Amino acid sequence: MFKELLLRKMLEAKLGNLPKEDRERILSVVTKNPRLFQEIAMKIKHMMDSGRDQNSATMSVMREYEREIKALIAEK
Repeated sequence: MFKELLLRKMLEAKLGNLPKEDRERILSVVTKNPRLFQEIAMKIKHMMDSGRDQNSATMSVMREYEREIKALIAEK
């Protein structure tokens, strides 16, 4: 429970410029499966450490996990 609260606060800080409904939608998807998003973040970081820029690393990894993310979004 504490870990989920901490994750929520961190995400809210990072997503501060987005409209509230978009922030809530992202928060709900991430809190459904935080391990998946931790794995995604680690892969992005690894690619960036290998010399890729953040945008291309993010796009590459997100394409790889597209099916899982869409499944989380479809869950209500």
